[in-house]
Amino acid sequence: MSGFRFLNLVRPFLPILPEVSSPERKVPFNQKLLWTAVTLLIFLVCSQVPLYGIMSSDSSDPLYWLRAILASNRGTLMELGITPIVTSGMIMQLLAGANLIEVDFQLKEDRALFGAAQKLFALIISFGQATVYVLTGLYGQPSELGAGVCLLLILQLISAALIVILLDELLQKGYGLGSGISLFIATNICESIVWKAFSPTTVNTGRGPEFEGAIIALFHLLFTWNDKSRALKEAFYRDRLPNIMNLLATVAVFAAVIYLQGFRIEIPVKSNRFRGQRLTYPIKLFYTSNMPIMLESALTSNVFIISQMLSHRFPNNFFVRLLGVWEPLEDSAQLAAHSGIVYYMSPPRTITSALTDPIHTVIYIAFMLSACALFSKTWIEISGSGPREVAKQLKDQQLVMAGHREGSMYKELKRVIPTAAMLGGAILGALSVFADLIGALGSGTAVRTF
Repeated sequence: MSGFRFLNLVRPFLPILPEVSSPERKVPFNQKLLWTAVTLLIFLVCSQVPLYGIMSSDSSDPLYWLRAILASNRGTLMELGITPIVTSGMIMQLLAGANLIEVDFQLKEDRALFGAAQKLFALIISFGQATVYVLTGLYGQPSELGAGVCLLLILQLISAALIVILLDELLQKGYGLGSGISLFIATNICESIVWKAFSPTTVNTGRGPEFEGAIIALFHLLFTWNDKSRALKEAFYRDRLPNIMNLLATVAVFAAVIYLQGFRIEIPVKSNRFRGQRLTYPIKLFYTSNMPIMLESALTSNVFIISQMLSHRFPNNFFVRLLGVWEPLEDSAQLAAHSGIVYYMSPPRTITSALTDPIHTVIYIAFMLSACALFSKTWIEISGSGPREVAKQLKDQQLVMAGHREGSMYKELKRVIPTAAMLGGAILGALSVFADLIGALGSGTAVRTF
């Protein structure tokens, strides 16, 4: 089946797929701000509205590892978060980049069909995920919920996924600023960090009620404890709840990311069309942005989910235990890996645990750095941002590298771009490990994704 015939399969769905029309004229900046604020408000409301029909449960969350990077909130309309958009986008990019489907992005019709295919695929993925979540008992046993409630839950999740798709399309079409995916991830992580810093709710960890927010707890301890030095020590290093050191670690990671964002190699190019015109083509250290850390996180999170499901069904099977053994955390229903392959794929929870089990720490660091570097190198090959595609783009713009013949441009880019991609990916992995070890709020992966 040819690529164009594959895209034509989407054509019958074009009249029924909801679409945001492109603006007829340039949208003023103040209106872009307004649309972005409205989009964000809708997302935040959906993140707080609970799904109708679920049974309250304090059981372990099998999707815990995906929540931060996929803007997901358990038990709400944003249960799926941006999962359908990200998954469909990655798969469609993979198919197009590997030439498994033919698409010419210079043609308006092909762009429309490709966008419609991505949207349709996202809805199919949301339907599949919603069905699996409901039937596997994430909201209660289906036999207890009843067929009507199960169907209602699936419809709610699909409708919420469609809202997210349209909100992302609204921003992508130029009505707002940036993209919905980046906005929702940033909002989700910021919300988590702000809540852990300023939460006024109290939690009893066995020593009496304590404020959850690190900064609120700092002032409360200073005002209520007579020993101020002991109060400061408690606020900075308390266990089980967010502390000031976690907050400072988060700031340190953000500062490191902002600093490293400025690293780039600028390749001098000159125009064949306008003689004497010299420009530079920048190749950033983070050439593939946050894509490698998202791919690595999606991979490990899905492995964790599969391992938890198998461990629940076949707890004594040798191969299941080899993949991972899960036990609840202290004073919590949330499960964590304690041995097996997934244990070495998960980060040490504290510096103390990292030092007491150095083999786990070394294997985890090696896995993170190599996985992120490999995903980064692979992404440039399938997303159309590799040296061959960049050389073609420069050639189409009648630009050549200064001091090099036109034929050697690809060789020079091949020497620089894959190296930058792999090094940037490895540094992303190192930042994630560093953030996890020093206890950054929201986890290292989430902070780096933001």
